[in-house]
Amino acid sequence: MTDRPAAHTDAQASGTGPLSPGTHGYRLAGVTQRYHVHGSGPVCVAHSGGPGIDWEYMRMPALEEHLTMVYVEPVGTAADSRLPSHPHGYTRERYSGFLDVLIGRLGVPEVHLLGHSHGAFVAAYHALRRPERLAGVVLYAGAPVTGPEHAAEAARMVEAFAARHAGHPGLPGVMAAFAAMSGMSTDEQTTAVARGVLPSYFADYWGDEERLAPFRDSVRATYVSGLDEDLVADVVDDRAELKGLTVPALVVAGRHDVICGMRWARELDELIPDSRLVVLENSGHMGHIEEPVRFADAVRRFVLETGPTPREEAL
Repeated sequence: MTDRPAAHTDAQASGTGPLSPGTHGYRLAGVTQRYHVHGSGPVCVAHSGGPGIDWEYMRMPALEEHLTMVYVEPVGTAADSRLPSHPHGYTRERYSGFLDVLIGRLGVPEVHLLGHSHGAFVAAYHALRRPERLAGVVLYAGAPVTGPEHAAEAARMVEAFAARHAGHPGLPGVMAAFAAMSGMSTDEQTTAVARGVLPSYFADYWGDEERLAPFRDSVRATYVSGLDEDLVADVVDDRAELKGLTVPALVVAGRHDVICGMRWARELDELIPDSRLVVLENSGHMGHIEEPVRFADAVRRFVLETGPTPREEAL
């Protein structure tokens, strides 16, 4: 899929326009694409991670106070949005093609695009190849590469996490979930692994378990293979291309992120011309949950300063 997906028609209506609050959906290339609108202000389109993690973990009420947040429900995460090749075929090119149509439907000249985790890889790809309607891009808990190099760094960080929490009764479950990751093949297994590893994705999950456990229990996931239709892995190496990124970029990272940590945030910031780097000192992979006010302030400032009609506000 190298161009926009085929023509589309509305599958459901919500409110009176494409940015009215609530759930919107339309048929596109034979599947349903949904998105969810909350808040008011400049438009920020948010793409969740995984791939295959349900979009709802991305809700950002602190940002919704200042921005119109458009949460994409990535294709493949609902029964009626699955590709004929499911669980394969969910490449960055495909996600970007669907994003291109969605952004075009919103009826505004430009939007900011925020991608978290795997969504940051999608956002970078989109900003490099389809920058025309982007005022800026937020790469949140992302990296410039996947593959063996990224996996080795993640393994090192997970080992350090295990050493810090040696003897904690919850640690064996986390490590078992990481061990089960390579054997996932069903939605149920993927959800169990996502919930199982989640304590390591926070700076101090067990120190704030009463608040964070309901969030962990609410996470849902769909099994997505990471392979294209020809069963070839969609491996990322954006290092060369990111040096030519023309869209204003904000890189956001948690100091204690074990999956897409500080090594990758620094590298993204060094590669991207004139990028901004914000480090959340008390966060892991979920800074919008761990430090919501600091996270929201950083994104809001970036959106207002790089938007099509910047305006001064007390920050």
